[in-house]
Amino acid sequence: MSNIATDNPGNFLTEQELAEIESEISHLPNRPSAAIDALKIVQSYRGWISDESLSAIATLLGMSAEELDGIATFYNLIYRQPVGEKVILYCDSVSCWLMDGDKVCKKIKQKLNVDYGETTADNKYTLLPVTCLGDCDHAPAMMVGDELHHDLTIDNIEEHLS
Repeated sequence: MSNIATDNPGNFLTEQELAEIESEISHLPNRPSAAIDALKIVQSYRGWISDESLSAIATLLGMSAEELDGIATFYNLIYRQPVGEKVILYCDSVSCWLMDGDKVCKKIKQKLNVDYGETTADNKYTLLPVTCLGDCDHAPAMMVGDELHHDLTIDNIEEHLS
């Protein structure tokens, strides 16, 4: 497979990725409207969006790589760097902070031996801050992969990281 993503997206994206993206495009008014869906599709297979993937997707959608990168970097669930098998999105909102979220986060960082933006040595987890998870009545909260965990404490955090 060629790494020249800008010439022909089919040289870099798989047939399955291309088919899924084209399927999404077919439901939309124009190709660029599928930008977020296309990024999510490729990320679902590769775990993150490399520069080559971004260029191939942009070409497929008839956009510049810069336009698509602006979209990709705006959304915190599109990863432009490699991440672990599971991403931990830790809420750092005021509500979580008021409920000792900073102490819970410190415990997570110690347990995993990482700081925000880092991945564990075994590549299992990447820890990222997020402004709000919308679970303020059960603060502090975090998502591990697709699972929401709330009412976190220093004492119960380890059961959510197994």
